[in-house]
Amino acid sequence: EMEDRLGNDVREMEPIGDKRPLYYCAPMVRYSRLAFRNLVRRHGVDIAFSPMIYARNFLESEHARVSEFATHPDDKQTIVQFASDDPQVFAAAAELVYKYSIGVDLNCGCPKSDVRQKGFGSSLLNKPELLADMVRQTRARIPDPEYKVSLKIRVNYPLDRTIDLCRKAEAAGVSHLTVHGRTPSMRCEPVDYDAIRTIVDAVNVPVIANGDIRSLEDAHKVVAEAGCEGVMAANGLLANPSFFEGEETTSAQCVRDWLDISANLGVSQPIFHQHLVYMLRESLTPQQRRLFNELSCRPAVEEFLEPFLREE
Repeated sequence: EMEDRLGNDVREMEPIGDKRPLYYCAPMVRYSRLAFRNLVRRHGVDIAFSPMIYARNFLESEHARVSEFATHPDDKQTIVQFASDDPQVFAAAAELVYKYSIGVDLNCGCPKSDVRQKGFGSSLLNKPELLADMVRQTRARIPDPEYKVSLKIRVNYPLDRTIDLCRKAEAAGVSHLTVHGRTPSMRCEPVDYDAIRTIVDAVNVPVIANGDIRSLEDAHKVVAEAGCEGVMAANGLLANPSFFEGEETTSAQCVRDWLDISANLGVSQPIFHQHLVYMLRESLTPQQRRLFNELSCRPAVEEFLEPFLREE
């Protein structure tokens, strides 16, 4: 049934060159869904994450499976992120999405209190043995060595604790580690790229750096500082889905692509509009932003955008 709903097997990946770092789109609540994943991959992103999905709900509820994860044969190079603290549940959820993704990721970094209170997200950073067991059991359930099983974490001090976690995950068979260079208690403090560099030097699996990457210049600087294999962006891609192409602000072609993709996939009006609010913030004057924010239907949005789209 799931295969009929979600389409064909999409595990086959296009080859990705090894002459530059890999570019990732982060898991974002509401926003990193099918349409936005397709958009950013048109504009330089190599691998895109789904929003975080509660693994147990996904297993037990058909409604959750339908509403939380949609894909398409063109939705290649997607990693599905789950929240879980149960190795068997995480492994079973991974098995369900195996045919429709290139990997699964365990959220070990979310600092939100409601996620932590459930025992998920960054509360798992203090349980390296459990994380290793979750990787190990998923590897046992899905023996395909090409299928990615990864962790997205935050740093913890003293840093030896984080290195211990990463080494135990590596020994269990983790494919790569995404490291946000802040602790769970940090919000706007500077990202600790030196800590990411230390982790890179301590393990033999690829490390992806995350935190405050908002331009191609930022990405290259972080790769140089941290020595990582790739970089992951979140808010920077919401504001400019084309920045990995070197665009300083959202390109007109990127907006055209969003109009096309969102129409073809039936994106709801609120999400369709909100993405454009983020994408055009730097390109519109304050008065234009006020007018644009008040638009309530797609035809009005398209009419408003006509002058912007004629600029190129």
